[in-house]
Amino acid sequence: MDISLLFPLLILLLFIPIFLSGRRQRRQMKDMQAMQSSLDAGDVVMTTSGLRATVVDASYEETVDLEIADGVVTTWVRAAVREKVNPTAGDAEPTTTATADDVATGASTTTGSSTTTGATTDDADRPSLTKDDSANGSSRN
Repeated sequence: MDISLLFPLLILLLFIPIFLSGRRQRRQMKDMQAMQSSLDAGDVVMTTSGLRATVVDASYEETVDLEIADGVVTTWVRAAVREKVNPTAGDAEPTTTATADDVATGASTTTGSSTTTGATTDDADRPSLTKDDSANGSSRN
């Protein structure tokens, strides 16, 4: 093989992955912009900061109004919407069952809307959830 052909072949082999990754990024950007422009009222979305919200008004070109809690509506730039979330039936938490390995290791298990662990604890070991008037949660004596 001639040495003079080796250098152009090496350059070509280095630029092929760069070219392919650029195409993939452009396709992902196009899909993201299409999703953001197709937002409608009632869609459940996830923002880039991890906030799950419901679209209330998507009539503006660059912004969208999101309801983040009952009666709390905020305005976001459309580019801040990362993905549409498929809500589960009845907005219930997913139900999973614990295996014997999960219980032995104390892994968390979600059932309905409550979370339990495989380890057993007494109520006396749990901290009180009552609010006191101290700034850091310690009692004022």
